Amino acid sequence: MNVLLTTVLAIQMLSALGMIGLILVQHGKGADMGAAFGSGGSGSLFGASGSANFLSRTTAVLAAVFFVCTLALAYFGNARPQTGTSVLEGSAATAPVPATAASGAAQIPGTTAPVSGVPVAPVVPQSSNRDAGQIPTK
Repeated sequence: MNVLLTTVLAIQMLSALGMIGLILVQHGKGADMGAAFGSGGSGSLFGASGSANFLSRTTAVLAAVFFVCTLALAYFGNARPQTGTSVLEGSAATAPVPATAASGAAQIPGTTAPVSGVPVAPVVPQSSNRDAGQIPTK
């Protein structure tokens, strides 16, 4: 499988470099107007219109090869063995479970749980004044 992926990746990179080179060599559509009026375009290697056809067809073939390689790499990148669980379910199954339930004081960051055997001061309730905690009025 790795040999196939490496081969497809190498073909994709070579086709991309080939497309870059061919696109940079090609003339724009405005360059054909200059060749029609005799500005030296007919003295090229492929003739007046031969280079446009050869280069554009070769670019189209390389673009098709590039897209096929891209689709193949996307398919192989997404093809994984299905285990029946999602990523989140797999991480929840492997999460460590605490050995004992901690007391309320141990759950507060920066505090420690009381040591067993040490007496804890009782909580004293506040006065039962029914107006306590209200905003005074004038």
